[in-house]
Amino acid sequence: MEIKNYVLGNWISGEGKEIDHINAITGEFISSTSSKGLDFKEILEYGRKKGSPALRKMTFQQRGEMLKSLALYLNKRKEIFYTLSKATGATRIDSWIDIDGGIGNLFANASLRKQFPDLPYYVDGQMANLSKNGTFIGHHIMVPKKGVAVHINAFNFPIWGMLEKIAVNLMAGVAAVVKPSEHTSYLTALMVKEIINSKILPEGSLQLVPGTGIGILDYVSHNDVVSFTGSASTGKLLKSHPNILEHSVPFNMEADSLNACVLGTDVNKDSEEFEIFIKEVYREITVKTGQKCTAVRRILVPEKMIEDVQKSLIKKLKKTVIGDPENKSVRMGALASKIQVERVKENVKLLMNSQEKVYGDYEDFKVIDASIENGAFFSPILFRNNEPFLRDDVHKIEAFGPVSTLIPYKNMDEAIELVEMGKGSLVTSFVSNNDNLSRDFVVQAAHVNGRILVLNSRCSKESTGHGSPMPLLTHGGPGRAGGGEEMGGIRGIKHYLQRTAIQGHPETITRITEQFQIGANQPEAKPHVFRKHFEELVVGETVFTHKHTVTVSDIVNFANVSGDNFYAHMDETSLDGTIFEQRVAHGYFILSKAAGLFVDPAKGPVLLNYGIDECRFTKPVYAGATIGVKFTVKEKIDQKKKDNEDISKGIVKFLVDIYDETEETVGIATILTMVKKIDQN
Repeated sequence: MEIKNYVLGNWISGEGKEIDHINAITGEFISSTSSKGLDFKEILEYGRKKGSPALRKMTFQQRGEMLKSLALYLNKRKEIFYTLSKATGATRIDSWIDIDGGIGNLFANASLRKQFPDLPYYVDGQMANLSKNGTFIGHHIMVPKKGVAVHINAFNFPIWGMLEKIAVNLMAGVAAVVKPSEHTSYLTALMVKEIINSKILPEGSLQLVPGTGIGILDYVSHNDVVSFTGSASTGKLLKSHPNILEHSVPFNMEADSLNACVLGTDVNKDSEEFEIFIKEVYREITVKTGQKCTAVRRILVPEKMIEDVQKSLIKKLKKTVIGDPENKSVRMGALASKIQVERVKENVKLLMNSQEKVYGDYEDFKVIDASIENGAFFSPILFRNNEPFLRDDVHKIEAFGPVSTLIPYKNMDEAIELVEMGKGSLVTSFVSNNDNLSRDFVVQAAHVNGRILVLNSRCSKESTGHGSPMPLLTHGGPGRAGGGEEMGGIRGIKHYLQRTAIQGHPETITRITEQFQIGANQPEAKPHVFRKHFEELVVGETVFTHKHTVTVSDIVNFANVSGDNFYAHMDETSLDGTIFEQRVAHGYFILSKAAGLFVDPAKGPVLLNYGIDECRFTKPVYAGATIGVKFTVKEKIDQKKKDNEDISKGIVKFLVDIYDETEETVGIATILTMVKKIDQN
């Protein structure tokens, strides 16, 4: 069986054979693949000219709906991926992380559409006033890069590794060329086949190169983005590629990481946190046979607890059943390949030179329903290093398998120093029920970590665990971990967008951003905006309300209704030493009165008001002041109907500018409304 490349709109064979795919459990041949002879220049250009333009034409809302549809489609078919995933050596739990976790990334990124405008581009941050009279302002927009995302992925998560990356670039409006690890690319290819068959993505937005992909970086340009997951040595080599340097191609790297799990000094053997710690470390050693970039490699324990931890951890490791995941008693499958067995073995030998092996033997262990000779099996290995400052290989060498080291520490300062010796990690966990201790640890250790999990009995039941990066949180780390950043919700999507500062008149910037900017034209709305459907509303049109003179009775009555009898509103004798000259009207009265001025009460297209953003009271309002409101359409965001029974509608943001008799703004807010559409189809 041959795994072909999906490029240029077709499944294409490479020249010859670059690699054979071997079942990690049985040693049997699965397939072969090659990317030799492919025209990578043409492939990248196809993504730039075919896939990316189609994605760029879509709004963020449309891209989000596209990802949601794809996630639902794949979720219905995930058992076919589970079946093949066994060949990588994965147990059902291992596969769940890879398959369900990958599809979960699609769902999570799809949900981000609600935080983006109904536009193909993103308006970033706030307007900057660049002139005395407000006729010249600045802003930022972020547009999709007119290139492709080239993803070079690792062998350990052939599905999650692809989906967590493409979910982000597709949401941004950029096509992808995926180069998975050739060792497990057969599983990635199966997923891509299903994606292509779905016809949900525009043609050209996803291409697959399952072979070695040698030469693909020769043709990347300044408009492209390259992401790499793998060893630090390979990453450094790729990052220094002459073409990457010449064109200043953005390069995101996730590399080796000697992650730590630290037991707090407040924990004793009888506490719940002790068991939580043991379970977490054990899971990180055995799940995915330790083949995770986030796995715990260094187990930091207070000196007084080291013996108890060692005994408890070895007790659990002894119960680990290794073998064919088809057997339900098996808790740990195989490494991904025989090549990985040899790599892990070499690193274990190096680590044995400087520390004591307290559990495991990679040459003498048992497997169930499988053959050690044929499969890529490996025993859990537990080391102990009593001199971690002198015998520092543990802070330098990562055996990318079920291998970890127990390390005692004297105090928290020493624990922090030991964490730092890893020179940058993807994640560190701290197990403690003392929040002050946890705060101190986090603040001191954050600079060398991309993520810190604080684990205790109050959150452990719902915790996603040490090794689970979440799509809405940053995944990456400084230093040794690669210095990159993936996912992170909106932050991740912005990596595939070009931020550009724009300058001009407020009206011009309003039309570019599709968001009203103060100083732009405000034509009077006729009829009232509450009489208009979503499609009829125009950004910038404004209702200029009648005015109201604030009285002492207003202040007293609002205090009686609200129960807010704060002294500044009710006691003129207490104003000495304050900023107020006389009793001041409640800010929320001013806002409430503004609503009374701008609302057109009759039934119409406006369905409801469901929130307020950016509310500020900028000037005290005293009795005798006269206020009015400029009520302006600020932004429109389309919404898709949930089902046939749903009302077709959109979200309209209105700027509420409350001003006094001097024409000075006294309060400003943005309200969010749901507005019915004319077209209910």
